[in-house]
Amino acid sequence: MNYITPYGGAVIMLRKWDIVGQYGGFYVICLVMTMLFSCAGGHEEGKMIIERVDGLDLSQYPATPSEKPVDLLFIHHSIGSQLLAEKAPEPDAQRLYTKHPNGGGLKALLEKNNYVVHEASFGSLIGNDTDICHWNVKFRDHMEKVLTCRNQDEYFTDGTRNKVVMIKSCYPNNHFMADGEEPGNPDSCERTVANARAAYNALLVHFQGQQNTLFVVLTAPPIAEPNEKRIKNLKKQGLIIGNEPPVTIANRARVFNNWLKDPENGWLKGYPLKNVVVFDYYDILTGTGQTNWSAYPTREGMDSHPSSEGNSKAAQEFVPFLNRALHRFGL
Repeated sequence: MNYITPYGGAVIMLRKWDIVGQYGGFYVICLVMTMLFSCAGGHEEGKMIIERVDGLDLSQYPATPSEKPVDLLFIHHSIGSQLLAEKAPEPDAQRLYTKHPNGGGLKALLEKNNYVVHEASFGSLIGNDTDICHWNVKFRDHMEKVLTCRNQDEYFTDGTRNKVVMIKSCYPNNHFMADGEEPGNPDSCERTVANARAAYNALLVHFQGQQNTLFVVLTAPPIAEPNEKRIKNLKKQGLIIGNEPPVTIANRARVFNNWLKDPENGWLKGYPLKNVVVFDYYDILTGTGQTNWSAYPTREGMDSHPSSEGNSKAAQEFVPFLNRALHRFGL
């Protein structure tokens, strides 16, 4: 079904998804009638904007650190490593950075708050595959290794277990090619909104079986808005279909991440435990709804890796969020 709307004096055709984002039976309706109007979630002149939603309200819980050290595993790739690292002119490693130009300083902040930080990234069993389509198999087949991972392929042998497990996919996972068909396939790496929702729905079965662990999902970072040259390259690669406007890709990302964090109508609606929370890294890096593209890209806006400014902002917001989630969890 198509919709027609006046747009700056011209008339354009918009596909249903450009106007209606469907997630879990709930609809966010966002219709821009002219260049003078946009949804309440943000404004981008001349573009459709999907309204952001708020995540879980943790304000009733204290932001103070745990009195006891808390072992934490972060499963990530390059952006996660940069988020953890301190800012420096040059990176000091190829995989697990301690310093990087895009450094956000998260690891130091976590350590100051009594977290013992462990990492799994490229080149390890637990950290090698971190796309959304990999999560179901990883936690289904390797949960014990996840809970005892100390660093890459090193594991605790003294009974220590990670009380917090953080996961994050990289920005290509916000490049949704299509809405997809419900209920989706949790193990398909075809980037559709339906498949991504299916993957996270499958995770809840695994997480519910580990009631002594707090699982923290960081939404994937947003994509940098492509220029004309980049749009042409994306079309050649088949990453933009037909004459679909690139803004549709950005809008699909907003719809999906809204669903992932929305406690009332999204992923965790009806989930009975307090051992899963969602930190909206994506939303922070879009300027909290000012855009559905990255507000903190690098290389003069051409690279979707978040800048140090964006990562630092996210790190500052993440630590009190995690402390509150930990108190809510009961630790």
